[in-house]
Amino acid sequence: MPWSTPTLRKVREMVRDDITASLYGAAFIGNNVLRVMADAMAGLAHHVLRFIEWLARQLIPDLAETEWLDRHGDIWLTNADGTTGRKMATYSAGAVSVTGAVGLSIPSGSRLVSGDTEFETTEQVILLSDAATPVPVRALDPGVEGNLEPGTAINFVPPPIGLQDTTTVIVLGGGTDIESDDDLRVRVLQRIREPPMGGAEHDYVRWALAVPGVTRAWCAGNEMGIGTVTVRIMCDILRASNEGFPLEEDLERATEYIDSVRPVAVKDFWVLSPIKYPIDITILDLVPDTTDLRGAIEQSLLDMLYVQASPGQTIYGVWKSAAVYNVPGVISFKLTTTADDVMPSAGHMAVLGDIYYEQTDSV
Repeated sequence: MPWSTPTLRKVREMVRDDITASLYGAAFIGNNVLRVMADAMAGLAHHVLRFIEWLARQLIPDLAETEWLDRHGDIWLTNADGTTGRKMATYSAGAVSVTGAVGLSIPSGSRLVSGDTEFETTEQVILLSDAATPVPVRALDPGVEGNLEPGTAINFVPPPIGLQDTTTVIVLGGGTDIESDDDLRVRVLQRIREPPMGGAEHDYVRWALAVPGVTRAWCAGNEMGIGTVTVRIMCDILRASNEGFPLEEDLERATEYIDSVRPVAVKDFWVLSPIKYPIDITILDLVPDTTDLRGAIEQSLLDMLYVQASPGQTIYGVWKSAAVYNVPGVISFKLTTTADDVMPSAGHMAVLGDIYYEQTDSV
């Protein structure tokens, strides 16, 4: 039968009953010695029982708290960079475009700032012409905050004498946040439930998820022919501005790591991005029709697609209806787009398109 930790009151009663049974005629009247000793013993016993209950939760990874979850991760997981356990945050790096006087020297370690994020140059660069010159830089702090879009203005602090125009980003990416508890827990449980099989489909998924920035992955064997393996990945946090779809550099990084651990007998191997397939939704006669409720519906649909969508996966109409209906506060609605959304190919994956709200004359 399942264990239930008794309350402090119950433990006190148990201790007193045990003393009464062992010492015939013992009484717990007022604050006599037996009562004080019994209650003190009960308090200690209850503390130990609660600790054992907490410890039991830490021994299984699906309930473990952060510190103990890290222990499970260290035992079960090896990452693409050779570390074990939780994927640590990484630093963004790239280059900026600098225009200045000919002969201007930009020392290594020069500081740059964009918003609250600081960067530094990684090597000395001397401007040999008045044309724009690339200067390699890296973020001083790890995380996605260091990833900047091409063309973003970035400033030297202090600016070198002879600098003419505003410095802009050529490319700055690759920075990832530390892996969350939820993502780490998923990887640990997947590793336990699906042990290594020397190149099974779930092995490729596990290898892909070991790469920094990769949050979801799928593997399809023989999709491109007998003996081929196709892996598709998503970088939901790193590429949030691109709806989580990876860039070429993410695919190259994942390919390099998986190539280093996969079986050599595979005929051909690819790491690809899923192809976006937007699905539009029309909702009639939403009651109540408020801005807050519309925002909650959009988030619910996004959450549904995050869980259910995968390359080639049909998005069923009942999933869309349930996502809207399960939003707290929704009283009634009609979903006109109840048909199943079938993906055009095995590589297409559904993303949320536009949501249209309409009212009929009957309301």
